[in-house]
Amino acid sequence: MAVKQKPKKGADVPLKLRLKAWWEGYDTEDIKKRISSRAPEAPAEEPAKADVAPPKAATAENLDPWDTATVDIAQYIWGKGFCGPGGPDYIVSLSKLLALSPEMSMLQIGAGLGGPARVLVDRFGVWITGFEESQMLVDKGRKLSKMSGLEKKAQLEQYNPEEFDGFDRKYDRALSKEALYTIEDKNAMVAKIEDKLKPGGLFLLTEYVISSDAVLGKDRYKEWVVGERHHPYPVLSDDLVEILKKNRLQVRVSEDISMQYVEMINKAWAGADEVAAALAKRDDGTMMIQTLMREAEFWTRRKKMLETGDLKLWRIVCNKKSGGPSMMSDW
Repeated sequence: MAVKQKPKKGADVPLKLRLKAWWEGYDTEDIKKRISSRAPEAPAEEPAKADVAPPKAATAENLDPWDTATVDIAQYIWGKGFCGPGGPDYIVSLSKLLALSPEMSMLQIGAGLGGPARVLVDRFGVWITGFEESQMLVDKGRKLSKMSGLEKKAQLEQYNPEEFDGFDRKYDRALSKEALYTIEDKNAMVAKIEDKLKPGGLFLLTEYVISSDAVLGKDRYKEWVVGERHHPYPVLSDDLVEILKKNRLQVRVSEDISMQYVEMINKAWAGADEVAAALAKRDDGTMMIQTLMREAEFWTRRKKMLETGDLKLWRIVCNKKSGGPSMMSDW
């Protein structure tokens, strides 16, 4: 015999409405109050045990912001092997100026699950070693590379960018995909990349930058900082270009691609309600939907920062000087 459940006090905002509200900038708490004001009061009841334990606080033993559920949700939203905006077509288009070939090797920082690396290996035959802070992403990315038969050509390594000594070999190309903004000492990292980039080698990076120093004092910026997986240290695009130049890199392309990035975010999250419906059928559906909602909040904060122009996504292509005296045209 089915047990009749007691009605909940107040009213929860339906999942689809919550996603829509977050994405379009409405206050879900206000929506909840409006719904609750029209709902009948339910008798008081003993608080139920939470279905899912709250996320663990970061400690010295638990610093990785990624867990299995978050990785799964990322791939539902962004595609298999990806944990952020930019699928295969975008990665190929982004990298065209690198003129990749099977004879080349490439260093990547911010490798994520290795999706971009596998795309470039499959399309151009280049040999890639990707470095990633999250051990969770590295472990899962290695499995994906092995399943694709690319474990030798799309390798992933875990590293701590603030503590490691440097890369151990030379590379023809370098790629950094939204990785420098979480590194406080950007000059030291760029120096390490330049040191292992062969003369004439190309370096492509896409990076979060701030539009002005005034952004740092804004409440929405502070909210964004608190909500990030790692503490961000974004700089002005001009400052980032200057860091590259100081490390003997000639900047050939420097452009704002924020709106293209926002479009990719919108497109990926447009199907979030269908993802939620699919997750609801799983045994762990409640936990997975909660993870989906946290990710929706995470990307909503980033998207708002990009839409206001406080935060920008910058694309830079530069090359390492081949040696000899520099010329005015280099700069």
